[in-house]
Amino acid sequence: MRFMVIVRANADSEAGVMPSEELLTRMGEYNEELVKAGVMIGGEGLHPSNKGARVRFGGKQRTVIDGPFAETKELIAGYWLFQTASLAEAVEWVKRAPALFDNEEDCEIEIRQIFETCDFGAELTPELRAQDDRLREQIAARQ
Repeated sequence: MRFMVIVRANADSEAGVMPSEELLTRMGEYNEELVKAGVMIGGEGLHPSNKGARVRFGGKQRTVIDGPFAETKELIAGYWLFQTASLAEAVEWVKRAPALFDNEEDCEIEIRQIFETCDFGAELTPELRAQDDRLREQIAARQ
């Protein structure tokens, strides 16, 4: 099973405050442990929302909204992609993560399972499955 592990933003991450060398070292050690265990398949930190944009869909109309965005607690500062046998295993790995911000502020990490092709049932026709497989192969070839 694949999971997206979502790290919520805080005031420092939204202000563009970079992590200390100590925190980067702890995170590097944790990521190394995840990779060695075959759990981590991806992950990155994100720039603050003032460097981003949103596109709002309203029927056929598209509206671009430039950052920054309000409600810092609803924003994402980074993510990991995990591959584990279960949600419980993903939770156990997340519980081992170091404190994610230098200020030791409370934070939450959300864990969400990623849909697999087989989850879509009959609506995902053989043609659509073939298209999905082809696209995944193209993405893998570019990496």
